[in-house]
Amino acid sequence: MNELHLETSPYLLQHANNPIHWMAWNEAALEKARTENKLIILSVGYSACHWCHVMEHESFEDEEVAAIMNQNFVSIKVDREERPDVDATYMKAVQIMTGRGGWPMNVVLLPDGRPVWGGTYFRKAEWIDSLKQLQLLFVTEPKKMTDYAEKLLGGIQSLVLVAENTTGQITHPDNIALLIEKWAKSFDWEFGGNARAPKFMMPNNYLFLQRYGFQEKRADILEFVDITLTRMAWGGLFDTVDGGFSRYSVDMKWHVPHFEKMLYDNGQLMSLYAEAYKRTHNPLYKEVIEKTHGFLTRELLDSSGGFYSALDADSLNDKGHLEEGAFYVWQKQELKYLLKDDFELFSKVFNINEFGYWEEGNFVLIQNDSLENIAELNGISLATLESKKQAWEKTLYNEREKRSKPRLDDKILTSWNALILKGYADAYKSLGNEEYLAAARRTASFICDKLWHPDGFLWRTYKNGMAKINGFHEDYALTAEAFVSLYEATLEEKWLLYAKQIIDYCLENFYNEQQQFFAYNSRQDEQLIAAHFETEDNVIPASNSVIANVLYKLSILFDNSYYEKTALQMLYIIIPNLDYPSAFSNWLNLWLHLSDKNKELAVCGTNASENIKQINNQYIPHVIVAGSTSESTIPFLANRFVQNEELFYICQNKTCGLPKNTIEETLKELNP
Repeated sequence: MNELHLETSPYLLQHANNPIHWMAWNEAALEKARTENKLIILSVGYSACHWCHVMEHESFEDEEVAAIMNQNFVSIKVDREERPDVDATYMKAVQIMTGRGGWPMNVVLLPDGRPVWGGTYFRKAEWIDSLKQLQLLFVTEPKKMTDYAEKLLGGIQSLVLVAENTTGQITHPDNIALLIEKWAKSFDWEFGGNARAPKFMMPNNYLFLQRYGFQEKRADILEFVDITLTRMAWGGLFDTVDGGFSRYSVDMKWHVPHFEKMLYDNGQLMSLYAEAYKRTHNPLYKEVIEKTHGFLTRELLDSSGGFYSALDADSLNDKGHLEEGAFYVWQKQELKYLLKDDFELFSKVFNINEFGYWEEGNFVLIQNDSLENIAELNGISLATLESKKQAWEKTLYNEREKRSKPRLDDKILTSWNALILKGYADAYKSLGNEEYLAAARRTASFICDKLWHPDGFLWRTYKNGMAKINGFHEDYALTAEAFVSLYEATLEEKWLLYAKQIIDYCLENFYNEQQQFFAYNSRQDEQLIAAHFETEDNVIPASNSVIANVLYKLSILFDNSYYEKTALQMLYIIIPNLDYPSAFSNWLNLWLHLSDKNKELAVCGTNASENIKQINNQYIPHVIVAGSTSESTIPFLANRFVQNEELFYICQNKTCGLPKNTIEETLKELNP
């Protein structure tokens, strides 16, 4: 065994028996490289990464490769989900060198940590040849290598968004319309999402677009959002048998996924479908939430109350070999045997035909028409077809449970659990299901009890009763956002106060006055070769865009001008850099907060908790909601409670009108 057997990350443990002398990223490994003056091989991946497994089998389990790596290099393995800071920093280097990125990511560093060469997946022969050449160059022409490293480091540092220390007036949100028109050119109007493959779901994009379409009365934008959400739910991307979304689809129609299921996707998608259900009451959206909840609780919930990170794409096939998607796909004869007389109708629903065919006799279930239309075309009632579909899915579920399941990544990550917490809180607000509120409370308690240190900092990861690795800005920002959502669902002020406590900790330990953004690493922790400021929204929104939205909301609730100034200064710097809006959708959401259609609502009275339930199931994304069942210390709610009265205060631009007395008149005035 190498040193990785001492770790808890499932990804690192997968490599513990490699013949390579792997070490984890720590000071001892870095000191070894400096002391012995050896190049570092930094190899980064994650447990559900298919090509990471392929490169391990081809190269990292190979004795010839191991001999070269062990003789001349200090080899460090990193789980990108445990150390996203290391991943992000060196991914910039790979993107500069190769023009693209991905995982596995393999980078060669000088003994001081500066990168000199890298890429993603390498075949064995190419890997060996590259390492030999790099070692020869390091021995014979070290200055050439260090000169290149210095230039590359300069390139990495130049990627930090630099802004002059100026402030100014933020342009009116009406200017968002121009960005929407640019963005719309890439819309896929048949299947939704962007008109390219592979297709990632990018939930934050559609949370924003839905809000924009609603607030600006753009029926075309709302139609596009609904096409996207419907097609994602119909596609093989969504596991209709057991719930949960895979990470992305490799094709244009959301059909064949990269079969790993990630916690962070499913948490965000619960929020997205919950918001969409408020607006449409589309039963498909409710079904997605219900099935995702079932999947999460059956497959990813730990007894401690936290949620595991992922299920792998690979599982054992009937020949005992690891194969991508083996757990999820179906053969026609198998389906005929299981479904018997219903096979023909099943085939029309789930396209056991050319449209649903994948490869090697395998089908991935995909729907491309509504059940209403299919029922009408086949002369049966919708209720009958819905009942049959449920029975089919139960049959397939029971059969599939006999198969070898995908491997589980059972580490528990703070930021991803925060996304699940928010997903459940949002689902409860939309549907009123008490199970979702219980799940949200359980996850919140887990974060508070297991991942939040009494000294104020958050841990990054938890497993086997032990929390470790100091949290990154992503952990703080997403946890604060989730606590705000739980407050909105319950009106329990402790969650709002917890969010404020986390924000204040970030301002003290992450905020960089010169950059006017929050660094990814706390100033109390290890500093890498270059500071990282996460500003572009990706499959998870950027930690800076998340905290900016939270700061703005809390600035209103706590009457805190510094929060507002900090959030809007970040936005002021970002707006001139909005060259491709899909990478800045959460910033656009913040910008839209400045619209003259935006309002705030205070719900006060002994029945405020019941009243807030009715408010919360309305789609009013332009309204910041707060409330109290008694006298409150929250500045926005101070002196608003009146005994034996139910009052609804509508405010705009820090000015409030006379309170309303009924929900009906309140909602009427809240419409944009």
